[in-house]
Amino acid sequence: MRGNPMNIPPVSIATAKAALIEQYRDPTLRRRATMLWGTRGVGKSSIVRQVGAHFGVPLIDLRLTTIEPVDIRGAIYADDALAKTVWFPPEFLPTPDSPEGLLFLDELTAADQRLQISAYSLILDRRVGNYILPDGWQVIAAGNASFHGAISHDMGTALADRMFHFNVQTAIDAFLDHAGANNFAPEVMAYLKVRPDKLDDTQAQIAADHLIGASPRGWEDISNVLKSGLSEAAKRVFVQGRIGAANAAEFFGVLREIQAGADVLRLMAARPGAETAALLPRTLDGLYGMVYGLLAASTDDRAVARAAEILEQLPDIRGGVALPAREAQTLAMELLMQRALASGLEAAILDSPSYRRYAEARRRDGVDA
Repeated sequence: MRGNPMNIPPVSIATAKAALIEQYRDPTLRRRATMLWGTRGVGKSSIVRQVGAHFGVPLIDLRLTTIEPVDIRGAIYADDALAKTVWFPPEFLPTPDSPEGLLFLDELTAADQRLQISAYSLILDRRVGNYILPDGWQVIAAGNASFHGAISHDMGTALADRMFHFNVQTAIDAFLDHAGANNFAPEVMAYLKVRPDKLDDTQAQIAADHLIGASPRGWEDISNVLKSGLSEAAKRVFVQGRIGAANAAEFFGVLREIQAGADVLRLMAARPGAETAALLPRTLDGLYGMVYGLLAASTDDRAVARAAEILEQLPDIRGGVALPAREAQTLAMELLMQRALASGLEAAILDSPSYRRYAEARRRDGVDA
């Protein structure tokens, strides 16, 4: 694949997941393979696992760069009774007693071209040799194109014409939803909220001919580093070793502003009113650092209620730089409600006078019906 021939619009990882779920529900569409194109770490394999879990069906995950062509084709042996050679299919392919599921052919475009021939047979004909894929199974493939900066072999138009294609790209809002649901370090979420272009810098990495760059998977690793017990010096080494020196330098620069701009522990302990207002952040980095820090701290009824009190006071922020306090308040209240619902703490926020006043003000303004 030369240049950038992806003549389909990009879709978010959440949109791709929703489409795959609907495809699997339709017995006819399920028989047509789907190809997920996207940069490394965008979450292609993750959503396939989620689709399998959604339906409670088996998932066979074949990383094609780790197997040999014979592994799919199977082994050949001589049948004396038939006076013929016969193929033994591999044990990992689904059998008729497993009537439905997902067969995931990952790293398809990076696989050895001899192996691709066998994989293509499963995609094109739903069979390889004498083996036939059961009707209820859906084939999903994934890989990178050459313009993603990965090892990639060309895909012919004959094969491409036998699949649905999704051009998967990471949307920052979807990533932050995922990060919040999985308790990423609040500093990572705050940084990417303000600098969404740093979520995936593949194109800049390729242009600069750099081996290491930022990706969604990389930021998950950075979150784990920040939440670890490593020393500050070790954290710096691991962060720059994961996302590159330039990205790490900018991240740690912003991290200092986040940490200096909002002391979440002091805010949670402060009294409502003037004492809280004095501790509210004065910078954009500090503002979002506070938002995601409050979410991380909202682990019980009292913390949720106190977080709502603090968020009610966000319009009280006063400083030399105009900040999107109202927008941050709306975002934070929505995220706090989501966190409370997911944690069984919804009563704490629904009973909070601060949240009730906030909701009533939005109704008066005609924002919420």
